[in-house]
Amino acid sequence: MAEIEANISRYLAELDTADRHEPTTAQAKSVRLNDKIAAMKSPMATLKEIEAKLIETGETQISLTDPDSRSMMMRGSGIVGHNVQTAVDAKHHLIVEHEVTNTGSDRDQLSGMAKKARTAIGTTTLTAIADRGYFKGEQILACHEAGICTLVPPTKTSGAKADGRCDKADFIYDPQKNEYRCPAGESLIWRFASIEKGMTNHRYWSSNCKGCPLKDKCTPSPQRRITRREHQDVLDEMQARLEQTPDAMRIRRSTVEHPYATIKAWMGATHFLTEGLEGVKAEMSLHALAYNFRRLMTILGAERMLAAIRAYAHFVTLPSLLEALSVLVLLKTPKSVYEGWNASVYSRISPSPNNSAPSPSL
Repeated sequence: MAEIEANISRYLAELDTADRHEPTTAQAKSVRLNDKIAAMKSPMATLKEIEAKLIETGETQISLTDPDSRSMMMRGSGIVGHNVQTAVDAKHHLIVEHEVTNTGSDRDQLSGMAKKARTAIGTTTLTAIADRGYFKGEQILACHEAGICTLVPPTKTSGAKADGRCDKADFIYDPQKNEYRCPAGESLIWRFASIEKGMTNHRYWSSNCKGCPLKDKCTPSPQRRITRREHQDVLDEMQARLEQTPDAMRIRRSTVEHPYATIKAWMGATHFLTEGLEGVKAEMSLHALAYNFRRLMTILGAERMLAAIRAYAHFVTLPSLLEALSVLVLLKTPKSVYEGWNASVYSRISPSPNNSAPSPSL
């Protein structure tokens, strides 16, 4: 709106200038400028309506194409859309869990997706590998407390290494003395603690930085100060695991990027066809289902896959099956309608009372 208001002010100033020209020239220019001002005022009214709606709802952004979509963080740019999360098993490349959100970044998604994936797999132990976009201390701590092992490289928030100076990783922490050892061999002792965003941060520095021969390669400030965050030991343990697993990021790329590339190829590298968060969730569920079916046919073969599906169908309750179908085909069917379906559908898919359910063939 500020840009439109600036353009309107500029056109009004040009109108004042046009009035001082010859009548013939002034009239032609005035007509043209008045048309431009009128064209500017129309979108201005629309933008003010949108601003009033944002204030009313408390939102910070709105999409005119899909009200549920949001601006997503991308490499070097942004895009308006939805954030698709998938958890893929490293052995068979099956999508074991997926979610669609309109949160603009991945930083708050790690623990939730890891817990859902562990429940879907039905295991008690799980190792979650993610890229640095998922790195957040609180999320890694939540996984640690849930018994989930994580491998997430830290984000590069300091420009010291890029500037040719000592990186934070060059300072070694001594838990016995509660101090850091710098590249010059000096001790950075604990100074004070502060609370930021509900977390305790500890600050360390040395009093010998001024005369240090490595100061120019360390910091432009009077002292090089190191911050140690609460539960830093959990992050240090994860960093040690990363160093012992140098191929972790290669495994991640070859695992989780495989379904994305396949699904995007099927979609023709285009956008979701539905609008609204619920519609996109249903569409993504269909993509994940189709992808997993294709993977199962590759792993088991068509006959063994069909046998496993038939065996599994005997354990699925009819109400839950019908409810899932209504979501997948975007039917807004109330649960009360399911009772009317039971009589006509149940006899077709339920096993005979005299027949036992066959064992899955996997």
